[in-house]
Amino acid sequence: MTIIFLLIAISLLVALTFLGAFLWAVRSGQYEDTYTPAVRMLFDEEITQEK
Repeated sequence: MTIIFLLIAISLLVALTFLGAFLWAVRSGQYEDTYTPAVRMLFDEEITQEK
């Protein structure tokens, strides 16, 4: 029975860690630009040739 409580505690710790990482990413602006990734394939890339 104690192993169940241990596994629940570990899973909650992991879940809270991922939640904290997600909130940190949102607050630091990682998800600010939602338009550019959708149209990135339409942009022309400059091809440079080295001689």
